[in-house]
Amino acid sequence: MSVIKDKLKGNWNEVKGKIKQEYAEITDDDLLFEEGQEDELIGRIQEKTGKTKESVKDFIDSL
Repeated sequence: MSVIKDKLKGNWNEVKGKIKQEYAEITDDDLLFEEGQEDELIGRIQEKTGKTKESVKDFIDSL
């Protein structure tokens, strides 16, 4: 998960925008992020989109 953690720490506003472009059903509230809560963030995206955890992680990794 360290790659995701690095992406979330680094350029979060850019990553957040790309997530919202990819998954229209995601809101700003869904993307509230605090360090150490990567799993919760992925879980919220997964719940809203119906995608698998791996699919969400792979998408974030690809950004």
